Amino acid sequence: MKKLYFIFLTPLFLYSQNLEELVNLSIQNKLVDSSIQNLDSIKDEYRSVKSGYLPSLDVGAGHSITDNETASLAKNSSKAYASLNYVLYDGGKKSDIYDSYESTIKSADESVLALKNEIALNVINYYYDYLSNISKKEAKIKEIEQLDSQLQRLSRFLDAGTTTEDEVQKIISRLENAKVVLQEIELNMQTIVHNLEYITGQEVNIQSGSSISEFKSDNEKDLRFDLKSIEFDLQTKLANSRSEKSAYLPTITLDNTYTYYDNNYEGNYSNDLEHQNILSANLKWNLFSFGKTKYKYESKYKEYLSEKSKFEYEKNKADTDLKLALKAYDISKLKIKSAEANVKAADATFDVIKSKYENGLIDNVAFLESLSEKSDALSQLKTSQNELEIKKANIIYHSGKKLQEYIK
Repeated sequence: MKKLYFIFLTPLFLYSQNLEELVNLSIQNKLVDSSIQNLDSIKDEYRSVKSGYLPSLDVGAGHSITDNETASLAKNSSKAYASLNYVLYDGGKKSDIYDSYESTIKSADESVLALKNEIALNVINYYYDYLSNISKKEAKIKEIEQLDSQLQRLSRFLDAGTTTEDEVQKIISRLENAKVVLQEIELNMQTIVHNLEYITGQEVNIQSGSSISEFKSDNEKDLRFDLKSIEFDLQTKLANSRSEKSAYLPTITLDNTYTYYDNNYEGNYSNDLEHQNILSANLKWNLFSFGKTKYKYESKYKEYLSEKSKFEYEKNKADTDLKLALKAYDISKLKIKSAEANVKAADATFDVIKSKYENGLIDNVAFLESLSEKSDALSQLKTSQNELEIKKANIIYHSGKKLQEYIK
């Protein structure tokens, strides 16, 4: 018997996840993986761009045959060459491009963190909504039991002629409505589980007992990760606008080409040149482009101004969201106090009703009704407590902290 008990309990134990485990699974899902791959792609592209500013070495060779030999063109000729090229100065464009990529990488990195924190917040909401639905389900089952008992009682009264049909139908209507609500609660629970399975990519069996650490008001607050990402995007666009201004300045390059010649003359010509090395410094300066550089710079700078306005708007909105989250948290604490008072009142009433019921002074309908009210009060208390955990998570999220670090 003990072996069978262990066998049946083991799968539940293995597949149960608390909040911390659910969050850890969620922030490793395919969506996060996609964002990380995008970040790695930008890093690789940056390495490619940096390599393009290093000295480049090209080699080549060729062979030609002509039927009209001259002093400068042998009947059969071959050559091989090696060419080294390096950009000495490009008006500061290289530095601006580097700044642009570095800001883009930082922005993408913050986007990954923002996505993880957003997913964690969603999982926290699902987790505590599920726990609240459990308590609502228990209370609704108690209500159905009470209504069913009351229906049986009224049916007996109807048979005895001491009540009317409409009173019975009212109870039937309330009973059927309670059953529908119970099914809706169960559907909500199934929906939450399916959503969590979709996010985590695994089978989910929610385990209660987790909580969120309280974020102290005197703790230092940071920008949210999504706002940090926008802030780095702002730097990227500013660097892009600066890089367009580099077209006003000259470009200086250094070239060195070594060539080896092998010329075979059939006539009375001599091969005076066997190899040659040419070192050159080149300057290129676009002095006039009909406003092309000006308009490209202004376009990029306006993109920067647009992003700056967006950042300021989102930052102000985030400040408001944090204030509202703090206010909602205070209200949730008041709701718990109110729910605790309701539980005490329901407990006191139930104790009196239970005593009367045990002494035969009242029937089971009154007893079940009092029990249902007590269950409702406990359900409301648990729901309020779960809502408080969600409100704590909202404060942590809007304070720019990693939610994962506050789950216990």
